[in-house]
Amino acid sequence: MADEVVLLDFWASPFGMRVRIALAEKGIKYDYKEEDLRNKSPLLLQMNPVHKKIPVLIHNGKPICESLIAVQYIDEVWNDRSPLLPSDPYQRAHARFWADFVDKKIYEIGRKLWTTKGEEQEAAKKDFMDAIKLLEEQLGDKAYFGGDKFGFVDIAVIPFYTWFKGYEIFGNINTEKECPKFVAWAKRCMQKESVSKSLPEQEKVYDFIVQIRKRTGIE
Repeated sequence: MADEVVLLDFWASPFGMRVRIALAEKGIKYDYKEEDLRNKSPLLLQMNPVHKKIPVLIHNGKPICESLIAVQYIDEVWNDRSPLLPSDPYQRAHARFWADFVDKKIYEIGRKLWTTKGEEQEAAKKDFMDAIKLLEEQLGDKAYFGGDKFGFVDIAVIPFYTWFKGYEIFGNINTEKECPKFVAWAKRCMQKESVSKSLPEQEKVYDFIVQIRKRTGIE
């Protein structure tokens, strides 16, 4: 019997993008269901009753919540192709550490760049660039975070690149000027079909940010 794979998602979610990339890397066909986050579907509330958030990967009727957990699940279940996590236990733990760093730093700090002003925004700008510089240092001269092959940490980080236009315009920063190796890595990732077809254009995400700012009175 063929696997039934469903993804409950929202197009602009960097967390959902992770799962989309992982599924594309593995060549897994799935049914994509776009969620209205202001009017969540009964299926989403049923499949993720704890957090009531996307993305939710549903495999043969069973839900897997939280993006990094879903990516690891995809790697373990479809382990016969395109490994995402290293086989070495230490390297695998190391990859999980940096993916967790991205969750705790990049998302929240990046959000502050377009939702705050004044001293709070200035502090966010410094924190954001410090975090990107740490990632750039971790990348070093490697093609990808894990070495020569695109993998778990790359999947954790690259979706946020779609939000960079909004970060840079509203935060008044220039990531490429300060972290050229990081941006070169991002552009390298974007050349991969699994990434380019899974991520929206920066311009579309920027317009989405503008709409949120107007709706919430930030403008």
